[in-house]
Amino acid sequence: MATVIRLARHGAKKRPYYHIVVTDSRNARNSGNVLEVVGKYDPMQAKDSDKRVVLKIDEVKAWLAKGAQPSDRVYKFLAKAGLVKAKAIPVQTKKHLQSEKTQMKIKDKAEKLAKIAAEKAAAEEAAKAAAAAPAEEATTETVAE
Repeated sequence: MATVIRLARHGAKKRPYYHIVVTDSRNARNSGNVLEVVGKYDPMQAKDSDKRVVLKIDEVKAWLAKGAQPSDRVYKFLAKAGLVKAKAIPVQTKKHLQSEKTQMKIKDKAEKLAKIAAEKAAAEEAAKAAAAAPAEEATTETVAE
């Protein structure tokens, strides 16, 4: 018989509560044909709460020694409790990024926009300086007369 350690859902609608059970892998999730309840999981508790995951460590160790295979979620609970070695986190691929050619086009466009903005700012500065210069000349001419 292939035994697994997995979650069995209990609780009300939109208020889940799980029992961590040891059962035959061919049984349905909530069939009631469990060999042993080895813990509880309450996802409604805070993540750092001690009541979120409660395990019967001795029973879990015994079932793991007998060859019971934990589900993915239960495996994470056991790894956090230090009963099994944590699985390695795979390296994220770069497939979600744009191609090099597209990235170069975006960079070139940004550089062009920055250059245009700099030229526009310089032109505005020159216009302000030109507008201020005739006013200064006019004031000096009126004072001399």
